[in-house]
Amino acid sequence: CLTSTQLVENEEQFQKKLADVIVNAEKDVSVGVRLARRLPLPVENEETRPCIDLVVFIINLSFERSFQSVELSLKYVDPGFFLGKVCFLVTGARCWSVSSDRLQSVRKLATSLRCPLLYAEDQTVEGVNTAAARLLRVLKVTAGLTPWATGLSLSTLTRCTLSSDLEGDFD
Repeated sequence: CLTSTQLVENEEQFQKKLADVIVNAEKDVSVGVRLARRLPLPVENEETRPCIDLVVFIINLSFERSFQSVELSLKYVDPGFFLGKVCFLVTGARCWSVSSDRLQSVRKLATSLRCPLLYAEDQTVEGVNTAAARLLRVLKVTAGLTPWATGLSLSTLTRCTLSSDLEGDFD
């Protein structure tokens, strides 16, 4: 069984580490990971590109351009993918220099698209391994490899929500 995930991140260092762990961690399923700095993907090799089961947008809160790159890339994602095949992975949330406004913007984005929002520690091996394990669980669901679960049901259970006092800012 082959599953495929697309990791989209402006900064490649964490993306490559995460991809290596994901590919090497799973023994029961063949996992392919494609790396992209942004979308759209290049047109060449489009016909041989495997079906993508999960698109993961990685946002490093330490860099404003990371969030901006994701915002620009989102318009290239087919709307049907937002029904359980897209998630956001946030790094740098613990950094003291990150403004709460930036984190709030990411939460609002995930909420508006009804997508899961996962947090990861990108500075330690344990953090990368934990992020990879979480993404593998999500990937198995979105690829249809988990009985009685679908990407849409997972998305519904894990999507980001905003408290009612913040939802007014969102309209």
